[in-house]
Amino acid sequence: MPVAEINGQHVNYADSGGDGPVVLWSHGFLMDHTMFDQQVAGIDGHRHVAWDERGFGETAATDHFTYWDSADDAVALLDHLGIDKAVFAGMSQGGFLSLRAALRHPDRVQALVLIDSESGVDPPETLEGYKGMVGHWLSDEPLGDVGAFVAGLIIDDEVLNAEWIAKWEARRSAGAGSQMEFAAQTLLGRDDITDRLGEITVPVLSVHGEADQSITIDKAEALQAAVPNGKGLVRVPGAAHAPNMTHPDIVNPAITEFLSNL
Repeated sequence: MPVAEINGQHVNYADSGGDGPVVLWSHGFLMDHTMFDQQVAGIDGHRHVAWDERGFGETAATDHFTYWDSADDAVALLDHLGIDKAVFAGMSQGGFLSLRAALRHPDRVQALVLIDSESGVDPPETLEGYKGMVGHWLSDEPLGDVGAFVAGLIIDDEVLNAEWIAKWEARRSAGAGSQMEFAAQTLLGRDDITDRLGEITVPVLSVHGEADQSITIDKAEALQAAVPNGKGLVRVPGAAHAPNMTHPDIVNPAITEFLSNL
């Protein structure tokens, strides 16, 4: 896989190439760029760039960072590839950084596709639960029930759950699990940008699993109501936190239609 040396980071990415309009895919917490394989393969007419954010996949996290830093990484990756502007498509934390990119670099963001994401922060009781999960992840104990619970929250598909649990265990065995500390601090300590949503004037599409327990669908409803150019909320029945992985038959056509109308 190619690597971009940007902002002092070694950023791993995949680029489908071509001359079509660009979609930049930013993954969720614990995931990597491969979570969008079905979108890259199934949404035609576009150049797809999918990348591993700091602390995940093959991109290391070497120090503390924020989602504003990740937004800068995304734009620097566009610079590296000679891309002037892209549609920023992000799932969960990928949406966090994409929203911040639209605020900090509005001339580089053509539109936003937000998959099970939000503008706010987690309540204290949720943060405590996440802290416990992170502590287990950083330990030497097998993921066990914790891994199964997290996979169920994110994916909720028996086959895909097993694949990702195996991937997480392999990364922990290779020593990448220690990077979780920096990435978790970023997730748990993020700022609330809800009061700035009115500044985002590009078209915004939200796609959300109706069964998502990590970020409930009312958060997407509120975001669509707050942005000036909201293009609606696509509800994915029965889907958890990553509907693009489990329900591409619903998600891909919705995103394709949105892109075709830009």
